[in-house]
Amino acid sequence: MREKKREEKRGAKGHRLPLRGKLSGREGQPGAGERGQSEKKGGIQKKNARSRKLATAFLTPSVFGVMLFFVIPFFVVIYYSVVNNPVQHHFVFLDNFKNVFRNAAFRQAAFNTMKFSVIAVPLAVVLSLGLAMLLDSKIPFKSQFRTFFLTPMMVPIASIVLIWQVLFHYNGMVNDITALFGMDKIDWLKSEHAQVVIIVLFLWKNLGYNMILFMSALGSIPKDILEVAVLESARPWQIFVHIKIRYLSSTILFVTIMSLINSFKVFREIYLLTDDYPYNTVYMMQHFMNNTFGNLDYQKLSAAAIMMSLVMVVIIGILFLTENYFGKDVEG
Repeated sequence: MREKKREEKRGAKGHRLPLRGKLSGREGQPGAGERGQSEKKGGIQKKNARSRKLATAFLTPSVFGVMLFFVIPFFVVIYYSVVNNPVQHHFVFLDNFKNVFRNAAFRQAAFNTMKFSVIAVPLAVVLSLGLAMLLDSKIPFKSQFRTFFLTPMMVPIASIVLIWQVLFHYNGMVNDITALFGMDKIDWLKSEHAQVVIIVLFLWKNLGYNMILFMSALGSIPKDILEVAVLESARPWQIFVHIKIRYLSSTILFVTIMSLINSFKVFREIYLLTDDYPYNTVYMMQHFMNNTFGNLDYQKLSAAAIMMSLVMVVIIGILFLTENYFGKDVEG
């Protein structure tokens, strides 16, 4: 009997051993959880690495194109601006810049371009903002007005030039209208008034696009802020200056930069209207560079391009600082 009891106890102990094994397995489960987490992290890292590789693969052609067609040529231009010519490659440092600055054609072109930009760019920004606010209010025939100002964007540049030639020719429609008021005929494109014609053309062509940008920005201004301002008896000009202008600051910056760039690209219209050597008031920087390139004077062309780039960088930097000052309290 005693031996049977001993065997039963041993059997009971033997049956407990697997339970200990199960307990030990349960105690080991946290380690398995850590392994699972590490595997998840490893999977996420692999996905991130794969995403980085895909992004690199997609960006490589663009980066290569920018390097090949923009960055490298820019450094080549810098090199040409400090050598005497592309054949001898003698280093002359700032001599090319001095020669360009002393050139009467360059000074005339720089003055005309600056005058045109100073007049046309602010007009483009102010008029397009005014039109956007007008169309943002409740007025009749809103869609017709919008279509009218967007029409120039759909018209080819050759057609625009043809229309302007018909309007401002010596025997054109504008002179016919002014003759009704007893005014003498003016050869608009070959007189002191030529830049006025180009400014009107620039505005007519760019107001529609700028207006759409401002209308989109006006629609994004929080309505509750405007309603609170009205409840606080704020006047319309106070709402415009203290609320709308601050929320429109980034759009104003973008429109100004785009208008400034377009003012430097007005050469195409002037060239089609007046050819290589137009009247003095519309002889722009693009004319100077185009004629200099035609004469294969690369060192002068490069120096002028560097000077123009520096001026653009300074102007755009001032615009960014101004936008940051007026719009920093409404961002983020």
